[in-house]
Amino acid sequence: MKAAELRDMSHGELEQRLEELYQEQFNLRFQAASRQLADTSRIPQVRREIARIKTVMAELTESAEV
Repeated sequence: MKAAELRDMSHGELEQRLEELYQEQFNLRFQAASRQLADTSRIPQVRREIARIKTVMAELTESAEV
């Protein structure tokens, strides 16, 4: 998901998506540890999307404070 799409989401939707990604990251790490992970490139994709969401949430927080 692109940052522009994330900026259109509400704070609650961002938190929900972040929680989903943390769960997916956990599952991917578990699959990787048990050698059942087929798509290893998904782990960095999830990490980047988590970072994007956190960045957008920080921007929203900063704009609300000003």
